[in-house]
Amino acid sequence: QVQLVESGGGSVQAGGSLTLSCVHSGNTFGTYCMGWFRQTPGKDRESVAIFDGDGPITYATFVEGRFTISKDYAKKTLYLQMNNLRPEDTGMYYCATRRHCNSGPWLPDRAHWGQGTQVTVSS
Repeated sequence: QVQLVESGGGSVQAGGSLTLSCVHSGNTFGTYCMGWFRQTPGKDRESVAIFDGDGPITYATFVEGRFTISKDYAKKTLYLQMNNLRPEDTGMYYCATRRHCNSGPWLPDRAHWGQGTQVTVSS
């Protein structure tokens, strides 16, 4: 039974940094697709960064080199290091995992999702 627990969110000023963590419970951490998503009130959920299996990584265009997604295999933890944060980065950030990255939309009932962690960036 897969469980995902996010942490690391908080409030920072524009230009600041935060590192989000997602602890994975199960035996699929090294093979399944995993990713970070975010949602702002009034907007649809969007992908931020995707870690495909054991290596391939894809970032959203709005990241613009500011974020880094990584894994600690010993701790079964997925990280998202965010630098040079902007007010528009404010939102709820979620960790998710499913068997394949390229298998359609990341729907609520077609992937495992964490509870989310809030990121707030002030100007």
